[in-house]
Amino acid sequence: MKKPTLIPLADRVIITLHQEEKTLSGIIIPETVSKDRPERGTVVAVGKGKIGDDGKHIALEVKVGDEVVFSKYGPDEIKIGTLSYYILREDQILAIIK
Repeated sequence: MKKPTLIPLADRVIITLHQEEKTLSGIIIPETVSKDRPERGTVVAVGKGKIGDDGKHIALEVKVGDEVVFSKYGPDEIKIGTLSYYILREDQILAIIK
């Protein structure tokens, strides 16, 4: 059976979640400590962008591989097998971590 591929449409972005977080001193904080959704992830796919009111194509600012911070309650969650992904619009991404 072929593995499914997620291809986001328009200005949508697909993000994998960071399961655990480290403090500056290297202590790992597991996901179970906080029951809130993760706010950080890595972009794994981006759409082609959206069409502006003037009919011109608007490319996305984020790209595959970017580590991002996103709004907690905006994305849709999807599971494929054991992997979880979030699908959200680019305007729900708050920042790119460099």
